[in-house]
Amino acid sequence: MNNKNLIEKLDQIRSCKVFETIVITVILVSALAVGAKTYSLPQWIYTPLGILDTLITLFFVVELILRMIVEKRFVDFFKKGWNIFDFIIVVGSLIPLEDSEFVLLGRLLRIFRVLRLVSFVPELRMIVNALLKAIPRIGYVVLLMFVIFYIYGAFGSIFFGKIDPILWENIAISMLTLFRVVTFEDWTDVMYATMKVYPLSWIYYLSFIFMSSFVFLNMMVGIVIDVFGKEHEEYNRDHNEGEAGEVHQIYIHTVEIEEQLKRIKSLLKQ
Repeated sequence: MNNKNLIEKLDQIRSCKVFETIVITVILVSALAVGAKTYSLPQWIYTPLGILDTLITLFFVVELILRMIVEKRFVDFFKKGWNIFDFIIVVGSLIPLEDSEFVLLGRLLRIFRVLRLVSFVPELRMIVNALLKAIPRIGYVVLLMFVIFYIYGAFGSIFFGKIDPILWENIAISMLTLFRVVTFEDWTDVMYATMKVYPLSWIYYLSFIFMSSFVFLNMMVGIVIDVFGKEHEEYNRDHNEGEAGEVHQIYIHTVEIEEQLKRIKSLLKQ
């Protein structure tokens, strides 16, 4: 068996559902093992857990090497952000936990091995990519929310500062109180306290809740849904699935036909 056939066999193993299920199972077992160590356990259990951790680490190393081998070029493996993330987590897991200055780093990286589930499952990876791409657009909504918080906080400090200094003494404390209101944490108690002096102060609270909890929250949800839809369409196009995949295939065939027509025209002119 030559190297090319060997690589093809390894690629088939890597992409088969059975192997994917095994990797996901090992990731979940790794997460359970890390969680188990946070409990007060009998001393004899730590030895099997240590052996299990070593076996899991070796499995991840083999799986990572397998993914590197099947790449057409070794450098291509590090062109994907999720591959770099997996590489850091797996290599970091090789740090010995006993008698090491990096024991805390090693434990943290073992906890982060759970996130390999995100990098390994395409659907989860697509959701995380959509959230990351939505952050810049959500940032503008958050900035506008801060402006609204600031304006309402200034009004609240001016009108309600003498009624309840603990909640409305200055604009910073007022904004924290408004955060309590927008999360509906006993916000009616805050409102009733100011309504004893200003009966119409309910308009202040309801208008703030309407803008912050309903308008801005729905704007954020809309942004995430829009980005997720584009991410899903891009995934289908890359993997030739769904309508986006069909349209992409039609586009490729159209480009190939146009190139063939150009060649025919050039031959006819000769």
